[in-house]
Amino acid sequence: MKWSILFAGILLVLTPSASAQDTTQKSLVENAIGGLKWRNIGPAFCAGRIADIAIHPEDEHTWYVAVGSGGVWKTENSGITWKSLFDGQNSYSIGCITIDPNNSHTIWVGTGENVGGRHVAFGDGIYRSTDDGVTWKNMGLKESEHISKIILHPTNSDILFVAVQGPLWSSGGDRGFYKSVDGGTTWDKTLGDDEWTGVTDIIMDPRNPDLI
Repeated sequence: MKWSILFAGILLVLTPSASAQDTTQKSLVENAIGGLKWRNIGPAFCAGRIADIAIHPEDEHTWYVAVGSGGVWKTENSGITWKSLFDGQNSYSIGCITIDPNNSHTIWVGTGENVGGRHVAFGDGIYRSTDDGVTWKNMGLKESEHISKIILHPTNSDILFVAVQGPLWSSGGDRGFYKSVDGGTTWDKTLGDDEWTGVTDIIMDPRNPDLI
């Protein structure tokens, strides 16, 4: 049934059947996806945003999470509980995190969030842990301020590729594409200049690690 009201030259049609149809559709949708519930499993509630996630290659319940404004966190039970791993270091802003594909005890972290904006904090280089994130060592690129991506060679842990965005508000610093062939002891910049050109992302061809 429909009701029509003429008011000041405007015809307003009220259609209860449309409302009933909407209710039916809503009920169907709720029944279809009612079992899929979103829940906050941390750890970015007070830290702003998640920058990167690395999942253990042999244990799907162990994750390492890089927080843009809150350090590095680890869970060993798929997010039920979390442990902070980076509190004792000089940087709290994290851009990326990578697990060594040849040795899952070795974790690499790039400090300085990998975005641009007035809200972004900077970091002090690239870090490595060889004991599942218990202790850390700064491995250089200390003037990078914002590291975007770390990739390790799939069969040789001494070879690393790093995308460095560099300082946001000034020229210079460690910016560009860096490669190490000695496990991060020394770095060679193969792309970028000394003033403005940085790198925000890299990817390796899974069929050919020489193709970047």
